Amino acid sequence: MSTGFRGEWHPNPAKDAAAASATDRIDEFLARESPPTPCVVIDLKIVGALYRTLQALFPAMSIYYAVKANPAPEVIATLAALGANVDLASDGEIARCLGMGLPAGRCSFGNTIKREADIAQAHAEGIDLFAFDSAAELEKLARAAPGARVFCRMLVRDHSAQWPLTRKFGCDRQTAADLLLRAGRLGLRPAGVSFHVGSQQTEPQRWSVAIAHAAEIFRRCSREGVTLDLLNLGGGLPARYRTPIPDLSCYAETIEAALGREFDGSRPQILLEPGRYLVGDAGLLRARVLLIAERPDHDAARWVYLDAGRYNGLTETLDERIAYRLRTPRLDEPCGRVVLAGPTCDSTDVLYEKSRYDLPLALGIGDPVDFLSAGAYTASYASVEFNGFRPIRTYCI
Repeated sequence: MSTGFRGEWHPNPAKDAAAASATDRIDEFLARESPPTPCVVIDLKIVGALYRTLQALFPAMSIYYAVKANPAPEVIATLAALGANVDLASDGEIARCLGMGLPAGRCSFGNTIKREADIAQAHAEGIDLFAFDSAAELEKLARAAPGARVFCRMLVRDHSAQWPLTRKFGCDRQTAADLLLRAGRLGLRPAGVSFHVGSQQTEPQRWSVAIAHAAEIFRRCSREGVTLDLLNLGGGLPARYRTPIPDLSCYAETIEAALGREFDGSRPQILLEPGRYLVGDAGLLRARVLLIAERPDHDAARWVYLDAGRYNGLTETLDERIAYRLRTPRLDEPCGRVVLAGPTCDSTDVLYEKSRYDLPLALGIGDPVDFLSAGAYTASYASVEFNGFRPIRTYCI
């Protein structure tokens, strides 16, 4: 199989080397084990290397791995052994991490939409850090986790991320300050502010704007006698798809400069919640061609149907937001434009129709098609049994 990559991306020597070594080891596994497809393969050495790179560039920050990106126990264990904390979204993720022996003090219940019973259970098990972004959620926390540390998620209005996280989460700055002040009156400990600039954020400057807005909330609370001591910068650090990305050092320099401007000598505890960055480039999703059909009435006459689709591993192709780099046999031979689609009996199970993807004219049924940098939000997004297809399996090497 050719190992050439198709598509364009910004040169990034550190990540290119990591991706190449990950691909080599994953290729050895695939050749040796020949697992049924579709499947995701994660190289844990690369997960560890990416964590150490992040730690070196953000040495004064606490890293909380966003478990939702890839909840494989092996991934969690690898990162926990290196000192990572965990950002958790549900009682299921809490049970998994605590069951693996992670101390409750290294856990944050970062979802702003929680069942009150789950809050109470998490608090009873020792988790003491909770997110909220509304008055109703704050009241739940006061009832179910009295005395807990809480942080308010601030709304970020941004559409530059490839996977935006606007509208559903966060509140405006005025509301955030009011709620943090109210938290103390309800018997909670107002800790600080969080935000998320959007997943797969390719513009480091977006953190500068959000940090400045968060600092306004800190100053407002301080004037009212409440001192905040935590700033959660969220996730958003990118993996390597087809869209160009800056080097991670650009993000670190931009964020450090903004923190210096806004907080001067009174910097709070800083949290990072990376998910995609830590596992995306460490993984590969292997699919196989099920059918190639000619559709003469379509601009791209050749439709290539895979055994992986939107409902079993490739959900982030929704609206063609995440453009994966692909690898197939015979990429050095003549290629032509294709539409890529999944296997289900659902008309929405089309991966790429508007985006330009060229695959070999000699591509055949049964040939593998590899989605690179597919370690994040693939298996964890897959449906349980839509159309009877089994959940996509993850292998960690």
